[in-house]
Amino acid sequence: MFLTPATAFAGKEEVQLSTSETDAEIYIDGKLMGKGSAEVVILSNSCVTVRVEKIGYLTETITFCNKKHDAVPPKTYYVQMARDDAYDASIQTDIANIDIELKTSLSETDAWKLISMIITSYFDVIEVTDRETGYLRTSWVVQSFQQNTIRTRMIVKLGDTDPLTYKIKLVSEESKKPGTSVKNDELYREWDRVLRKYSNVIDELQSRLK
Repeated sequence: MFLTPATAFAGKEEVQLSTSETDAEIYIDGKLMGKGSAEVVILSNSCVTVRVEKIGYLTETITFCNKKHDAVPPKTYYVQMARDDAYDASIQTDIANIDIELKTSLSETDAWKLISMIITSYFDVIEVTDRETGYLRTSWVVQSFQQNTIRTRMIVKLGDTDPLTYKIKLVSEESKKPGTSVKNDELYREWDRVLRKYSNVIDELQSRLK
């Protein structure tokens, strides 16, 4: 068993930390230590990292040190949390990143024209389009936020021909870092939210291709 020397506690400092959001989770060196407020203990000759999180708000990270040549930690510390701009620019949805069947009574030619027209009203660049195989894919559209980067694209695949059915997918991914290049595929993960400007594309396709 590792025993912390008594001298480490002799010069310890304590910070009473509180947040503007009373239910914000406070992690000290990775461990959840409270919500809304917590006591931060910094042993002599050491540092601790505090992370404050709440859905819909930007994550705040603070490091307190108790070392000989560092400034003495404050007795109290207040965290004013800011809204997450990526969260506010998006909506929670269950239609992201899944194939949705779209049946239509239109002819294949008319259906393809209408699908293409609707999608290009939301996405400027079509990366691949092939009416013969019924496949369409837009280029990624990337938007960077203070603590996140979101990329979005649309994919259409021909399903059955009788009745005429397409599979449509709205792909929404996040990197959880600002300024992430669209080419860094390994940094992106599926996001269960969709930017508001794309939130109606599925509904419009479904309603107009009946």
